[in-house]
Amino acid sequence: MSSVIFMGSPDFAVAALEALIKSEHYDVKLVVSQEDKPQGRHQVLTPTPVKKLALQHNIEVFQPKTLRSPEAYEMLSSLEPDFIVVSAYGKILPQNILDIPKFGCVNLHGSLLPKYRGAAPIQWSVINGDKKTGVTSMLMNAGLDTGDILFTSETEIGENETAGELFDKLAGLCPELLIKTLNALENGTVTPIKQNDDEATYVSVLSKDMAVIDWNDRAVSIHNKIRGLSPWPVAKTSLDGKTLKIFKGVPHERNHNSAPGTVYSEKGSIFVYCGNNSVYEIAELQLEGSKRMSAADFLRGHPIKDAILI
Repeated sequence: MSSVIFMGSPDFAVAALEALIKSEHYDVKLVVSQEDKPQGRHQVLTPTPVKKLALQHNIEVFQPKTLRSPEAYEMLSSLEPDFIVVSAYGKILPQNILDIPKFGCVNLHGSLLPKYRGAAPIQWSVINGDKKTGVTSMLMNAGLDTGDILFTSETEIGENETAGELFDKLAGLCPELLIKTLNALENGTVTPIKQNDDEATYVSVLSKDMAVIDWNDRAVSIHNKIRGLSPWPVAKTSLDGKTLKIFKGVPHERNHNSAPGTVYSEKGSIFVYCGNNSVYEIAELQLEGSKRMSAADFLRGHPIKDAILI
């Protein structure tokens, strides 16, 4: 059997780890994951999804604050792994760690590299209105997602698909892609392809600051933003001084002379005038202090007349 150290933290990495555990050819010697973090209203210290899975299978878990310490190097190198597999781990691997495994460090990245290097590639592909994306397996180097490409697995992005839904879809592509990649490296049947740096784009982490909707934008751009920021941080606007989160809707092209942000209701639906002769129809929303609901349910308790969203 070939020995593997697996590095990952969130839900995205769980299916890939499961594939290795179920495989008869790969032996997961160690799982490396981020430290437990406080979550929820009561800030309960909670392990990562990857750690939870590892413990269910009695696999040792290592949660270093950094991989740059001598202790981390000694821990990983002592296992003499054939592979280190990285999937959404969330920490940088220094060169001495990259040099440990016999066949190299393999990363599963949620985009079609060299597009969307960096953090949050899945969300940004939705925000930017892309029609397709995928997962790339690559040999890691010291750069930020700059390693040689091994294989890709592509999928279409639905026009109403949220980042959360796409996240799950791409995670589902990882098991087959990972096993294919490791087998090919071991058998010498894959030729790594250098990335074209001229085609590279970089994306940043999401923040709550980017959640505010600008109704001067075209409705389709607003639609993409709402999809891309779901399930976090959720796109929002303001109605009568209260935060209004918007979860789902439909963009329309419609000539109008109304100020962007002006709201009107029609047959149980809520519409907002946007820029460039467009209108956004809100389907699901949540007003501060209330629960998430459909537009029709919202209108029963909040009749809209001459309202402006800002």
